[in-house]
Amino acid sequence: MPARKLRTALAVSISLIAALSITACAPGGGSSAPTASSAVSKDVAGAGNVTLKLSDFWGSAEEKWIVKLVGEFEAKYPNVKIERTREDWGQLTSTLNLQLQDANGPDIASANNGWASLGTLAKGNLVLNLDPYADLYGWKDKVPSTIARQNQFTTDFKTIGEGAWFATPLARTSLIGVYYNAEKLKALGIEAPKTLDDLEKAAAKAKSAGEVPFSYSGVDGNTGILLGLQSLYGSEGDINDFVYGNKNVTAAKAGITKAAATLQEWNKNGWLTPNFEGIDYQTSLADYLDGKGVFRFEYTGALGLSGDQLNQFGYIQLPQADGKSTVGVGAAPGAMIISAKSKHPDVAAAFLDFLMSKQASQDAADLGLVPMLNADVKIPDVLSQKDEAAAAKTLDADDGYVPYFDWSAPTMLDTLTQNTQLLLAGKTTPEDFAKAVDADRSTFLAGS
Repeated sequence: MPARKLRTALAVSISLIAALSITACAPGGGSSAPTASSAVSKDVAGAGNVTLKLSDFWGSAEEKWIVKLVGEFEAKYPNVKIERTREDWGQLTSTLNLQLQDANGPDIASANNGWASLGTLAKGNLVLNLDPYADLYGWKDKVPSTIARQNQFTTDFKTIGEGAWFATPLARTSLIGVYYNAEKLKALGIEAPKTLDDLEKAAAKAKSAGEVPFSYSGVDGNTGILLGLQSLYGSEGDINDFVYGNKNVTAAKAGITKAAATLQEWNKNGWLTPNFEGIDYQTSLADYLDGKGVFRFEYTGALGLSGDQLNQFGYIQLPQADGKSTVGVGAAPGAMIISAKSKHPDVAAAFLDFLMSKQASQDAADLGLVPMLNADVKIPDVLSQKDEAAAAKTLDADDGYVPYFDWSAPTMLDTLTQNTQLLLAGKTTPEDFAKAVDADRSTFLAGS
């Protein structure tokens, strides 16, 4: 998903994705995308002098990360030069299909998962089927299945979440969880919550002490809190199956009804920012960093923490309400594709594999980003990063990642946003919320 531009707000990027998704084609139809040659090779040094073009949308710490990895890859393989172009998230997502039709377009690019971007590129025969490289590099063993699914489509393009690899993840992740102001918790005499029950008790105590329990904005339909709550009620299997088109799984079974009911109750308790209806995302984010609020459901990295803030704020990936496992919304911040027109797909694949390496995870951690895929990464000794890394490690171990729920249909983010606003305004019910979600997905699937 929230443009994942400079990480001022991942929530904003999900909105852009939704706006762009109206151009996406429905599943079904199309011919099989080109597949990498069966004679694939890891011999980058023997490929001769190679120049690869890379297009991505990362700024800030993420830009430092990709620039560092490009330099490290070029140092490892002096025969390879990678020419990087950084574009605005919306620009890249909306023009990537045209760029990949150009023989002089990028060899490698960061697309977005889901039907609206990656599915459209694959169905249009613009990106390589990477299955031969998945076998060559052992990606099927390296990548948790819940993350791998985010990059897969069947070759008839009727189903997302299974089949062939059309993109790869990265050695870092974006999660949705709960941030907390450690100084405020200490002042309130509250330990960092370990369960949903702990969190609600802490919210009640914060409210009675005159604090804002949950920082929240309503102007732009902030759905992070809804999706964070959903992962406490819906199982990993049900949420994944709903997003990937299993018609036997309803929104209620995937946890939406219970999540909406909990959010509605918290609002009635007065636990959300006062007058949130008139507050936009960026303002509420800045207010939270200034101390207005104890907790905040948010995307990792969106706070842009630095300096003393790294120890002022901590992060919690709550276990599910039944206590059996941990499930969390999480995805690599980009789906890395190889152009079907690339003249050097073997070298491009080697670079994609490098972006999933332990070195890539360590570089991410060193820059304050959340590593994924690799164990034994050294994490800086600051509260927020230790908490975030521990969360990713738990989700890796539990294979508990679930995709952004709006991937289930091109207009789903609009449905979630509008119904969240109606719910908090008292104009819809949790049950009707779930029905609206089911209706949106059913309409989309009917076009397959």
